[in-house]
Amino acid sequence: MEVTYVLCLPRDAASVPFVRHMLRSSMERLGVVADCISDIEIAVSEACTNVLRHAGEAHDAYEVKVRTTDSECEISVSDAGGSLDVSSLSLREAGPGAESGRGVFLMKYLVDDLHFVSDPDNGTVVRLRKKLELRPDSILGKLTQSAAPPHRR
Repeated sequence: MEVTYVLCLPRDAASVPFVRHMLRSSMERLGVVADCISDIEIAVSEACTNVLRHAGEAHDAYEVKVRTTDSECEISVSDAGGSLDVSSLSLREAGPGAESGRGVFLMKYLVDDLHFVSDPDNGTVVRLRKKLELRPDSILGKLTQSAAPPHRR
């Protein structure tokens, strides 16, 4: 079983809590464990915030695509802004007095895979992938089990 949805959002700070709410709500309903949801929620918030800060002013929208299976969640956050120098991104923890620079480090820490694709013509895509932990009563797990072919002896 797979659940996929796409959000096309304005480049506005109010869109970040909206993304968090949609993500949390869908993950809770699917039966994902709370700690796993929190990790994904924080990582996606950082990715969305980076779009708001770094996408070119001429671009007034961005997109969040969420794909969930019984074993993992893949999320891409993309903008149509200018390209980003991916090699300049720091995967080290920012110093204690730093005002910024923690976003990439947090994303890397909270998800299983973090990947940036940047292209001057198409903007930047941040891809996050996280293995899911499901509650025993998870509807996602139940639907996947019922869709599996019967076991043959």
